[in-house]
Amino acid sequence: MKVVVFGASGMVGHGVLRACLLDGEVTEVVTVGRSPLGVEHPKLHEVTHADFTDLSAVAGELAGADACFYCLGVSTAGHTAEVYQRVTYDFPLAAARLMAAGNPELTFTYVSGAGTDSTEQGRTAWARVKGRTENALLAMDMRAYMFRPGWIRPMHGAVSHTRAYRVIYALTSWLYPLVHRIAPDQVTTTELLGRSMLAVVRLEGAGPHILSSRDINRLGAQRAA
Repeated sequence: MKVVVFGASGMVGHGVLRACLLDGEVTEVVTVGRSPLGVEHPKLHEVTHADFTDLSAVAGELAGADACFYCLGVSTAGHTAEVYQRVTYDFPLAAARLMAAGNPELTFTYVSGAGTDSTEQGRTAWARVKGRTENALLAMDMRAYMFRPGWIRPMHGAVSHTRAYRVIYALTSWLYPLVHRIAPDQVTTTELLGRSMLAVVRLEGAGPHILSSRDINRLGAQRAA
């Protein structure tokens, strides 16, 4: 199985890349990013590319993929609405259009988050934008799955690019076991996220197509079994 990972340098992408490299069914992992990851593995092929609205120059290297795990994102903090829209909506749609063209059996996963607004009518701007992205991806001719995790515990060296998130994780990491015990369906880990993305490929287009932390944990545990 050939998989493509966008955003492998981020916290979630780190977990997804690790799961793919460790999985016996995955034969090739192509990562797309603006700079090298600094990771060496016989399965790994890195593609460096600057313009995520136009991937035509690297189309050949992405061709023939069975799955695309889209983990690239940006925080609303410190970014204009225009930048957030471009990264959150334009970038993933460009990737999906290119990779799904002539390949309706492609599995495409997109990481949005708990609280995403499918109606696109709510008061929260980020939730509306992500809802619009989800709806556009689900309408395309491919096997699309939207991942809506809540609290994500970084594992195996995964680190967020957003400084504020890094501070929050550092200050609250001790709470994770307690929250997991009290509300296990509201939390997940980067490891389970990675495994669950591989698990949905096996669903071959079957539902659910919008996955909460509960679904992510269930599928991730099944993949590990």
